[in-house]
Amino acid sequence: MRFVDFLRAAVLLCAGSATALATLTVLSSSSTDDNALVLFIIVWWVLAAMIGLWLGRRAETNSPIARLLASAKSSNSLPEQRPSSLLLNRMWPLLLSTLLALGLGLFAPQVSAIAGGFAIIAALAWRQQEAAVTAIEERDGVAFYVEPTSPLQPIKLVRAPGLRRDTLTVNGAVR
Repeated sequence: MRFVDFLRAAVLLCAGSATALATLTVLSSSSTDDNALVLFIIVWWVLAAMIGLWLGRRAETNSPIARLLASAKSSNSLPEQRPSSLLLNRMWPLLLSTLLALGLGLFAPQVSAIAGGFAIIAALAWRQQEAAVTAIEERDGVAFYVEPTSPLQPIKLVRAPGLRRDTLTVNGAVR
């Protein structure tokens, strides 16, 4: 699976997790007349959105992704392509925490509200990383692929030949 596709899927999965947790929170907190809980939920989600927007404000790769790209081993062959198993293999903490928060959120809406806020932070903080990696791939003429590893090992990338994008310059200005 291409790394840019993995990043895009990770953002969408975090956003989907936040949506599911927010839906459960709203449904389970609507049965209570606790105004303090509703105020807490609103403040936390707005704060989480601001934190996520702040963390994801730059259009360049963050330092962990930059280190991951720099440590990618070069190869002329692609790693095994099984996107669904790779996503499950890498995103299992998100799946587990979402299911746990959904289960606990049935009895305590605060749990699903807090977990939903963290999912909002993750989705907004990682939203521009795919575009930054794509720019690096186009500049260097490579494609980064996620290498299948154990779910408990750090993610590893493979650098494979890709297509280089040449830009035309007129008097030193890029068009």
